[in-house]
Amino acid sequence: MLDYNLELERRVHQRTTDLEMAYKELETFAYSVSHDLRAPLRSIDAYARVLAEDYQTRLDETGLAHLGSIHQDAVRMGGLIDDLLSLARYTNADMSFSQVNLTSLAEEIVAELRQFDPQRQVEVTIQPDLIVAGDGALLRVLLTNLIGNAWKFTRLQPLARIDIGARQEKDRKVHFVQDNGVGFDMSYAGKLFIPFQRLHDRLEFEGRGIGLAMAQRIVHRHGGNIWAYSEPGKGATFFFYLEDMRLD
Repeated sequence: MLDYNLELERRVHQRTTDLEMAYKELETFAYSVSHDLRAPLRSIDAYARVLAEDYQTRLDETGLAHLGSIHQDAVRMGGLIDDLLSLARYTNADMSFSQVNLTSLAEEIVAELRQFDPQRQVEVTIQPDLIVAGDGALLRVLLTNLIGNAWKFTRLQPLARIDIGARQEKDRKVHFVQDNGVGFDMSYAGKLFIPFQRLHDRLEFEGRGIGLAMAQRIVHRHGGNIWAYSEPGKGATFFFYLEDMRLD
């Protein structure tokens, strides 16, 4: 029995080491890609702008439109590089655990959304005393992505509603962010947390498909899990739980 336990510990340690190495390799790859791509990307954008400015009178509307498309795609690719770096950073960032008030974080995030989008009328309810143990900075990123998605996908609702709370399920507390937005078909749920995968048209709803991938990695780093339930036209609910840790 002792030999079995020692072997089990050895395997767990080896897998943890392998996982940490994989995270480091991902981070190194992301920064390498960023460094190698940014310079030529800036050159492409700069040459497109020079052509548009210096040869404006020699190009017809179609030529100028093509240069505009080059500029827009360069900006979009720059954003994708930033997203790749963010994904690597949140996957491998150092963590500092403390008691975190998710209620306060959610209130701050909603206040910021109202400030940047003052024309929206969104009814938001936030359950009080949502206290967890975790890394405050990472959990803020988690809630920013989940609440931001709910805010975005309720845009077409005349009476938008977002509910943020938690409920007890067996031996764990499950948190949720629920909205009455456009929702999605559950047959595509497997794509939700894959980087750069989108379930809605980019022209209708902005975004590059990285927020939920970051959210999943943050939850996993807290020893928990995240999932969603939705129906088209009936909103969506994202659930997550974190490892129950006691802080001394």
